Amino acid sequence: MLDAALAGLSLYWRVFATGLSFTVFGVGGLLMRVVLFPVLNLVVRNKERRVVAARGLIRRAFRAYVDMMRALGVLRYEVRGLEKLERGGLLILANHPTLIDTVFLMAFVKNADCIVKGALWNNPFTRGPVRAAGYINNEGGAALVDDCIASLRRGNNLIVFPEGTRTPADGVISMKRGAANIAVRGARDMTPVLIRCDPLTLGKGEKWWRVPPRRVLIRIDVQDDLAIETFTGGGASDVMAARQLTEFLQDYFTGKYQRHA
Repeated sequence: MLDAALAGLSLYWRVFATGLSFTVFGVGGLLMRVVLFPVLNLVVRNKERRVVAARGLIRRAFRAYVDMMRALGVLRYEVRGLEKLERGGLLILANHPTLIDTVFLMAFVKNADCIVKGALWNNPFTRGPVRAAGYINNEGGAALVDDCIASLRRGNNLIVFPEGTRTPADGVISMKRGAANIAVRGARDMTPVLIRCDPLTLGKGEKWWRVPPRRVLIRIDVQDDLAIETFTGGGASDVMAARQLTEFLQDYFTGKYQRHA
């Protein structure tokens, strides 16, 4: 009886703490937009230096945010192989099981760039940070891949989710060709990152208040680099190389995820 009561209290607390975390995220983004970044615009006049500074502020804010969620008892997290991300110009490819994957990666990756949905550019809670940090708008059309390659050549660490969206509820990973096109056309090795959420929460189409019966554990495993020459060697066209790489990534992430399950 007592154990059941304690379990119920724990569940109610985590529902409250999850709602509080979403509120903090929204209010924090709004404050950064109306207070922090206007001050940054006045203090740092050079655009490139301002973008670097904005990304540093966002990384620290996201790190504080995930630590806040841990302190509130919403989740725990483990990061393995973090030293592999202590480089510049990385093309980081990750699976996408939950809504907060981006927050976690950007909390630990220095000078991170990423592709954001066009809707976030007009969202009052997110448009301040995403514009100040110069992230890549996914409404760039045919120029999107070129924008990503240019970001890598400037030494940014580009975070890409090859699925293009969160993994569906059935857990089936399905890769799009965009990430492969960036790697092939940019002649860039890839740094895979495997993200696991146990038990799963904040998945595609899932309501935030449907918290799992126990505290979530987020595991982030940085894998060894994948050499792009494996796919571009032998005179293969960019189209064929991108197709082969997409098929490889499909098998790679599916196999890695299943072995970690």
